[in-house]
Amino acid sequence: MSVFELYAAYYDLLYRDKDYGAEAKYIADFIYQYSPKAKTILELGCGTGAHAAQLAVLDFDVTGIDMSESMLDRAKERRAGLGADIANRLQFALGDVRTCRLDVSFDVVISLFHVFSYQTTNEDLLAAFQTAATHLRPGGLLIFDYWFGPAVLTQRPEVRIKRFEDEQFRVMRVAEPTMNPVGNRVTVEYLVQIDAKTDGRSERVQERHDMRYLFIPEIESLSSRWFMPEAHYAWLTRRTPGISDWAGVTVLVRRR
Repeated sequence: MSVFELYAAYYDLLYRDKDYGAEAKYIADFIYQYSPKAKTILELGCGTGAHAAQLAVLDFDVTGIDMSESMLDRAKERRAGLGADIANRLQFALGDVRTCRLDVSFDVVISLFHVFSYQTTNEDLLAAFQTAATHLRPGGLLIFDYWFGPAVLTQRPEVRIKRFEDEQFRVMRVAEPTMNPVGNRVTVEYLVQIDAKTDGRSERVQERHDMRYLFIPEIESLSSRWFMPEAHYAWLTRRTPGISDWAGVTVLVRRR
């Protein structure tokens, strides 16, 4: 079982306070600005489909791919709970962002929640860029977020403890990061304690997430075979990212 299969079990609980609607609107505003006629979106690494569902509400047709079957099961459950007009705009499929080929072209490719930072080698990043380019029409947009290197190196990752619960579960997650500056990576070891309120069962899960922090010049260089840079922002803003902005977002345009 992969780390993402375990992760899916409490993913929505962990991020239940996340404003997916506002984030989807933020991405949609880029689309309205840079590609106003766009209608179709491919999401690389769609998770449980929360962003995709919100974009469908905004009248986009969204296809989401993810490498975790458990995540996709939850995405399909989410779709089943929506009205037919929204659900019909959503499709989900199993796939790896580095190798997926759907033989379909889209107006926009998006990748959120730092999926590109999970591509920890240049080969992985190049493969992800190629996947996006393969599925985009000329002039189409690639929009993705990532850990912004200057902020990571300035603020430095630290141990964090998060507690959260719902009617069924009580969860505590401890995150212990280790820097690997040679590879521009951070390895985050998670210890997750999950307690069931209904029957008193308890489970402890260990996870390891390897993340790469990125810099704007390397993004532009690695993507240049397929893309031209359009804009770089601090996440959820319209300003240039700085040393206080852990997350950046980049808009690239598919070369014609």
